[in-house]
Amino acid sequence: MVTACILLILLAAAVLIASFVCFRIAFFVKPEDKIPAEEYPIPEGRIYEPFRDQMVAWIKEVRSLPHEDMTITSFDGLKLRGKYYEFAPGTPVEIMFHGYRGNAERDMCGGVQRCFALGRSALIVDQRGCGNSEGNVISFGINEVRDCLAWLDHAIRRFGPDVKIILTGISMGASTVMIAAGEDLPENVIGILADCGFTSAEDIMKVVIRDKMHLPPNLSYPFVKLGAKLFGHFDLDSRSAIDAMADAKVPVIFYHGEADDFVPCDMSRLNFEACASRKRLVTIPRAGHGLCYLVDKGFAKLFRSKAQHRSGMAVR
Repeated sequence: MVTACILLILLAAAVLIASFVCFRIAFFVKPEDKIPAEEYPIPEGRIYEPFRDQMVAWIKEVRSLPHEDMTITSFDGLKLRGKYYEFAPGTPVEIMFHGYRGNAERDMCGGVQRCFALGRSALIVDQRGCGNSEGNVISFGINEVRDCLAWLDHAIRRFGPDVKIILTGISMGASTVMIAAGEDLPENVIGILADCGFTSAEDIMKVVIRDKMHLPPNLSYPFVKLGAKLFGHFDLDSRSAIDAMADAKVPVIFYHGEADDFVPCDMSRLNFEACASRKRLVTIPRAGHGLCYLVDKGFAKLFRSKAQHRSGMAVR
């Protein structure tokens, strides 16, 4: 009896330790990791090297533009920060959300310029635990979608009840805005742009566990989920982009690089199939993760809005 109790205690301890390690690896952000040491932060990986000069040029250009610093308070008391770049008074506003462990300046480099080229203003935000925003836990869109809705409310208060808004995201940011599409959005939202988003936290976790960590995903994922629940206080399975797509009412354009080796292109295809609203899927040959715009800037022409009415996003 004593031996059995000891074994159970050891087993429980092992489960807790494994879950805590998973939490630290997947979700926890150390304060020193939030702001990159590099003057011009570029994503790591050889696929980004050919585009380094262009990214740096975009970052330099955006840093030279006049902007308005914005701050909101999240549902759990975090100060979340963003920067607003106005093209012209009264123009539609894109609210832009970056990817996992990224920041607005790095992941949205070129995004402000694209907005200006299309006659839009841009609000780029640092998600919780990233960049200049507070927090040290990333939740793969679970808490971030509530932040997205808070930014949306802030924009309507700041720019007026008639402002037209597009929610834009890349990678985890794309999944965040897709989850938001399943909410009861105000009529100000005229469309959503989702670039290389994943279907669900579970799906992308299992892909990374299998392909990057070379571990059995079905055996490992329960520890990841438990770590999120115990130490991050969120449920990974409570929301997903693919489920939210069934309730989408605003137009959605999906972009994905066909050479994406992080978030499989098929995930956007599945999200597209599940989407109940007007939609378009654009896949870019030879584009790696988050590189659609850099590989083929022509895709931006497909995403145009007409500010005079709610259904003005060019989806056919």
